[in-house]
Order: sequence, then C-alpha cells, then structure tokens
Amino acid sequence: MSALAALGKIGVLYGGESAERAISLRSGHAVLAALQSLRADVVGIDVRFNEELFKQLSKIDAAFIALHGRGGEDGVIQGLLEVLNIPYTGSGVSASAIGMDKLRTKLIWSGLGLPTPDFKSVTSSEGLDGVLESMGGAVMVKPPHEGSSIGMSRATTEAELVAAVDKALDHDDVILLERWVQGAEYTCAILGEEALPVIRLKTPNQFYDFDAKYQSSTTEYLIPSGLGDAQEERLQQLSLQAFSAVGCKGWGRVDAMMDEAGHFWLLEVNTVPGMTDHSLVPMAAKAKGYSFEQLVEAIALGAKG
Repeated sequence: MSALAALGKIGVLYGGESAERAISLRSGHAVLAALQSLRADVVGIDVRFNEELFKQLSKIDAAFIALHGRGGEDGVIQGLLEVLNIPYTGSGVSASAIGMDKLRTKLIWSGLGLPTPDFKSVTSSEGLDGVLESMGGAVMVKPPHEGSSIGMSRATTEAELVAAVDKALDHDDVILLERWVQGAEYTCAILGEEALPVIRLKTPNQFYDFDAKYQSSTTEYLIPSGLGDAQEERLQQLSLQAFSAVGCKGWGRVDAMMDEAGHFWLLEVNTVPGMTDHSLVPMAAKAKGYSFEQLVEAIALGAKG
C-alpha cells in the first residue's frame, strides 16, 4: 500500500469565493492532476460555504488545501475541518489567521526583533499629512488581508498616498502602510523543517505586483538567486524563524527584500502559496530535486488533524 493510500480519500479544496479564486482554481487543478498521477484516491471540491460543502466534506478522509485568500488561508476552512475531525495540509487555525493578516504578522515579527520594514496602520485616507516624510518618502500601501498583491500600491506623494489608501479600502477596513525598501526581492519556500533554495524575483514593474506574478512575460525568476552562500543561508534561516514565529507548519513561503546595504527585511508569510507547475514553491522544490508530483505527495503526507 502506498503512503498516500493510508490517508484514505483525499479532497483537494480549491476555488472558493475570495478575490484569488481564479488562481486557486489553477492551483487546485494542478494538485488534483498530480495526486491522480500518483494513483491516490482523490476528489476535487470547489469550495462554496453552503450546505452542500458539508456533504462533500463528509465523503473525504483528508484535505489538501489549495484555497488562496479569505476563507482558505485565514483559518476559516481549517477551523471547519478541525470541527469535522478531518486532517488537512498546512498551518493550523491560529497560524493561518495570523499569516493572512500582514499587520498582525509584522507586529509579531517586530515584537520578536525580527527585521521587517517600519509600518503603521490607518483606517481612512484623511489625516495623512506628514506620513510620507516620517516613513522615508515612499511607502507600500497594502490591504492586510489580501494576497497576490491585490489592492497594493506604491506612493511617493501625498496625492498618490490618498489614492492608494482609498484603493486599498475597497478591500479592507484597516490599511497597512509600510516603509518602501529599495532593493532586490526574494522568496524562500519552506517544506516541513527545510528551507528550499531562495528565488530572486526581478520585474521591470515598480514591484512584484499582480501583473508581474500572473500576466507579465518580463518577470524573471532566478535560481540560483545570485546571493552568496552565506547570504542565502542567512535568508533561509531568517525565513524559518519568521515562519515558526507565526506558528506555521507543513509548508509555505516567506517573502523578503534585501536593501542596498545588504540587510534583509521580512515582508509577509504565505501559508497556502500557489501550486501550479509555474508557481514559486514548485520552482524552488524543482531546484532541490523534487518533481511536482513528489512535492504534492510530501505536502499531502504532512496532513494533520
């Protein structure tokens, strides 16, 4: 009997109702195909939070969560699965909820002395006088509960800042303002207790935004990252610390910047990253020698109750 067979019927949970539904569908279909190729007993479930979902979940023994955004990464589906006593992949309820909230994540990191750019939160685009100057003249404006760079903007003037906050308020009630870090962007995937090879993200866009992630043909993904061995190891260890600080388990990804002085700055943690064959975690896993199917199997076998 294969290791996956011991899990029983696996439900791949994808789709959902968040702003990242389209990306989640792609991830879910890729994971489903991989599990089918591994001859697992598997079924795909396009998650809608209604009575039908309970019927669908009652027919599975374990869940592979490929839901991105609200309802999938924020502890909601994790809590439901725990109530139903269904083992699932990835982080638990509290770590998922914290990881989905960029503001709370940064509060934990800063409280522990881990390096993350200076930040503040606002609830309105009024009363922003002096904010830019106090934060170095440029800020990233983020809705804390969205992923895939949805609702994010860079602002260097007061007019841009007001417009960026108003845009972000379409997605969230509290908005995160983060000091802009000028430098290179990196991401570090984590599988179990291991940090996978670091990837450098290069884009001609102002930052690694939604277009750069999913639509642009000009984005470059560099593995090896171009970091020296000591720098790469330092970022891997920092990512493991950041992941553990939030309470994350199983697998995920930590995003960071390196400023022009060579200092690393933590940006956010992703507890259910993209899982298409072109996504960052599979890319890092491939550099480590994992096929996509082997990666999916490793994540699935980490399912916990």
